[in-house]
Amino acid sequence: MIEKKEASPFQMTLEAVDQLSLEEKEMLFEISYRRFVEQRRDYLAQKIAEAREAYHSGVVRRGSVADLLAELAE
Repeated sequence: MIEKKEASPFQMTLEAVDQLSLEEKEMLFEISYRRFVEQRRDYLAQKIAEAREAYHSGVVRRGSVADLLAELAE
């Protein structure tokens, strides 16, 4: 007996998008892209804040490759 696999949510979304008109696809793309950019911006802002906090708390330090090599040689 062959088992029928369920379509993934991603595959189901692709199939739903295929049913849209060209204009609807264009609107969907524009809205999705704006949301993606906003989420990416928020993600990067969070990572920058975490990096700054780590720097200020002394978890990470600034320096050149030469500084790192000198420290490793000690």
